[in-house]
Amino acid sequence: MKKIISQVLLIISLCSFLTSCKKDKDNPPALPPEESMTIDFSNFEPGKKSAVAYSSKGIENSNWEFAALVAGYFRSVIAGTLAVPVYSFKLASGSAPVFIENKTWEWSYSASLAGITYKARLTGQVRTSDVQWKMYITGEGSGGFPEFLWFEGTSESDGTGGQWILNHSPQFKEPVLQIDWTISGNTAVIVKYTYIRDLDNNRDPDPFKTSNIEYGKQTGSLDSYYSIFYFNGLAFSEMDVEWNSTTHNGRVRSLANFGDPNWHCWNGNLVNVICP
Repeated sequence: MKKIISQVLLIISLCSFLTSCKKDKDNPPALPPEESMTIDFSNFEPGKKSAVAYSSKGIENSNWEFAALVAGYFRSVIAGTLAVPVYSFKLASGSAPVFIENKTWEWSYSASLAGITYKARLTGQVRTSDVQWKMYITGEGSGGFPEFLWFEGTSESDGTGGQWILNHSPQFKEPVLQIDWTISGNTAVIVKYTYIRDLDNNRDPDPFKTSNIEYGKQTGSLDSYYSIFYFNGLAFSEMDVEWNSTTHNGRVRSLANFGDPNWHCWNGNLVNVICP
């Protein structure tokens, strides 16, 4: 009888162990959407044909140009020093995750950008109320670098939001940008960049620190917006930008730049117009 009981207990223990293991590695965490890391700057890209054509004819497009100039400060951070980690993250969805241990999964793959190959290793650990993410990148070949943690972050268990902290570069392994994001369905609703670097490349206090830009979608004909707080070279300034993502007309207001609290508008050709 004791032998039978022992065998039953052994079977129960094994089942419990296997079930526990199965629970631990059943489902990998869902990757945050690509949009969680990027702001849409497409309406304010330098050299837009309509802006160039009209400005060359002496027609004013200074309202749009001002909005594009300030948005460009933040766009350059992603397009420059952070292009590799952002691009690498976008490729993660094409890789199959592998279970490691302790509710942690890993996506491993290679990414090529500007003729250079990078090895990316993204881990996601399922925790009680969120998922912790870490992206390690190695540069190969000439100009390569050893593996280092280029960014990390967390996402809510239900996938509705989270935060990223991106480090500057292999040379300066220090936080440069904080990204806070929330989504509805598979579409990013709000993405906010906050510049958090303490020192610049010369190791002087970085005057741009605490500058931020929030991008979101809203109801109405001007369906997109930026809320911006930035260092203009002399002091910090606030500005708001709203535009239509299809017709490209919009408006901007900035007391520091215009000397008044009013909206200043442009039409679908990016030319200054009187606001309605």
